[in-house]
Amino acid sequence: MTNTAEQFAANSKATLEAAQALAAKGQDGLEKLVDLNLATSKTVLGESFAHAKAVLGAKDAQELAALQAGLAKPLAEKSAAYAQNFQKIVAGASEEFTKAAQANVAEVQKGFAALIESATKNAPAGSESAVAFFNNAISAGQNAFATAQSSAKQAVEAAQANFTNVAAQATEAVKKATKSA
Repeated sequence: MTNTAEQFAANSKATLEAAQALAAKGQDGLEKLVDLNLATSKTVLGESFAHAKAVLGAKDAQELAALQAGLAKPLAEKSAAYAQNFQKIVAGASEEFTKAAQANVAEVQKGFAALIESATKNAPAGSESAVAFFNNAISAGQNAFATAQSSAKQAVEAAQANFTNVAAQATEAVKKATKSA
């Protein structure tokens, strides 16, 4: 029985370490997003004041119209660049998180399988049908998890592809609109 208890403790420790690693990955991605947002807000604030000063210094309506027209293209380009950077950070963090989660889940599943095997060997006589039922339930749960994980991965990949496509289309639309303006 001590062997089973030791395996359970080791499995619990591995699970805790895996959770800690996943939390660290999430923190890293969040930190990158915060850095992007801070840099973007500083840039936007500086450019907004510079533009406001230029507008206030406009000598006539024609100069004012030129300033306003000149603002659209850089603003649209910067918005598209921000969206692309945001998407890259989220995609990178998602990929790192998924890899770490998959590796950790595999380790936890191995540890749990060893624990179940040990418990099965130490099960009292006559409990074979209960042990078989339990093993089938564990296998079904692991298969359901694998299916859900695969579906989630496909959904994330599809969303990322759609986001990249929309960002590219928006960038092209801005380029065309500013060329004709």
